Amino acid sequence: MDLGIQGRVAIVGGASRGMGKAIAQGLAAEGVRVAMCARTQQALEEAASDVINSNSQEQVIAIAADLSSKDGPAHVFETVMSHWGTVDILVNNVGGPPPGKPSEHDDEAWSAAFELNFFSVVRMVRQVLPVMRDKSWGRIINLLSIAVKEPVEGLVLSTASRMGAVGYAKMLADEIGPLGITVNNVLPGFVLTDRLRFLAETRAKAAGTTADEILLKMAEPAATRRIGRPDEMADLVAFLASERAAYITGTNIVLDGGASHSTF
Repeated sequence: MDLGIQGRVAIVGGASRGMGKAIAQGLAAEGVRVAMCARTQQALEEAASDVINSNSQEQVIAIAADLSSKDGPAHVFETVMSHWGTVDILVNNVGGPPPGKPSEHDDEAWSAAFELNFFSVVRMVRQVLPVMRDKSWGRIINLLSIAVKEPVEGLVLSTASRMGAVGYAKMLADEIGPLGITVNNVLPGFVLTDRLRFLAETRAKAAGTTADEILLKMAEPAATRRIGRPDEMADLVAFLASERAAYITGTNIVLDGGASHSTF
């Protein structure tokens, strides 16, 4: 299937590893020019090199930035504009805040969670939207979490802050839909990333078992009886970024192998 996005320009957050890196790989394979963003310069450059080598695609740049800061999104946008002069696709993806019980977190932890998972989305959109408006075309895709649909034990900071992003995205989709710009949220369940392994190790330590045992238990609720792969997320995002997905907007799309018990 021709996705119709060859030559487009994408910004992908959290691209040094996991789902972010896989998404950068998937878009580059479609001929998209990709700006890969993450906090750690060395890890990001290594990831960008992998994407370039695996796709024979040299239209990839690495931009080290903290997207949870007030200045990070502007730095990324300005670098991309100076390099390619436009932005077509924005993939908002950042790590999650630390796990814990609802009663455990102080104001500092709550503030940091919202800067990371809510304001990073708002600030990145604020940067790219004028360019997308001018060309009457754009794709905004937010990687959030299945926790906004069905809460996951210990992820209260992630759930609450990302719920804000869900509401924002829904209203934004209504505002800019007539301009040819779509806004969608993808809600991954258990996808095998470094963060998932960290959560498994945390639970394993508390339960006196191994991380591998916890990962097996995490897979049990899924209809597929397995953990998801980052490349499966990349395929979904590439489609949402495409010309073919022009009539899909304002949605929350679950990628969890059928694990969610919600009927809508």
